[in-house]
Amino acid sequence: MSHPAIAMLVRVRSSLPQDDVLSVMEQRAPEFRALKGLRQKYYLQDAESGEFAGLYLWDSPEALAEYRDSELRASIAASYRAEGEIKVEVYRVLMPLREAL
Repeated sequence: MSHPAIAMLVRVRSSLPQDDVLSVMEQRAPEFRALKGLRQKYYLQDAESGEFAGLYLWDSPEALAEYRDSELRASIAASYRAEGEIKVEVYRVLMPLREAL
């Protein structure tokens, strides 16, 4: 099995209490599971800043581009009641440390 081609990190500061953020994550998870080309998504929290993040692993730049044009992506700020700018970083995956099991 080949490794993902693209990694994307999305960071958001939310005005919601942590339990509400977790509920939003759980409610939205089925929509992410249904995305073609999204191999994995990790839901994260920065222990220092309290910011929440999503680490996405995409099969291709095309799959990422399709997501970027979607309503699901556009709804991040409202769903999490974002405070300030949502930070997005995109990287090409050069090689994995370990092959997928």
